[in-house]
Amino acid sequence: MELSTSNEDYLAAIWKLEEWNGKAPSTSELAKKLHLSASSVSEGVSRLANLGFVTHAPYGSVSLTESGRAHAERLVRGHRIIETALVDFLGYTWDEVHEEAEQLEHAVSERLIERLDGLLGHPDHDPHGDPIPREDGTSLGRTRAVQLTLDQVHSGSAARVERVSDENPDLLKYLATFGISVGSLLTDIKQIPGAGVLEVRTANGTLTISAAAAQSIIVRATTDGELK
Repeated sequence: MELSTSNEDYLAAIWKLEEWNGKAPSTSELAKKLHLSASSVSEGVSRLANLGFVTHAPYGSVSLTESGRAHAERLVRGHRIIETALVDFLGYTWDEVHEEAEQLEHAVSERLIERLDGLLGHPDHDPHGDPIPREDGTSLGRTRAVQLTLDQVHSGSAARVERVSDENPDLLKYLATFGISVGSLLTDIKQIPGAGVLEVRTANGTLTISAAAAQSIIVRATTDGELK
């Protein structure tokens, strides 16, 4: 079934919120992600429910049906492959690719996506560390439910960057000035009491970041052996 760009944006947003948070999103979470009013989102969800792509009980979460999930996974797969191609083939930086991919994901064919995937060597993750769904919908990634965000790391600990949200280009650009990318090691992580910020030691100096921005960075706690 052909869907409008708006409907596709809803499906992809629901899928990504579920992936990041480990549970189906509420309409308020969906409204925040799509930068829309609550009433607009309620109408959009009702429209998708009538088409058989989502289920939603009043005041409950929004869940993808089997057909809705399949459509969303195709969109997300295309988006993340496009982002990877823009970085690897065209020299884009990781803060530049999200909006480009948002436009292109609705316009390119699945055939082109598969060609790009092959040329890229079938990558598992995009430049932000987001897992790329395979054609069958599976991926090597883990959900947010089994990972930590940077603000959850205990003071004095070290962690390695696994994923960074691609929706805040200013944050991505700021992190890049410290040489931070997927796989970077962060040490001596400190919560500054009462300030709402963290200080993190990187290979290129000490990074100061707000606790809110730190929620956009998924990390993995390191072992002593990794620090040597």
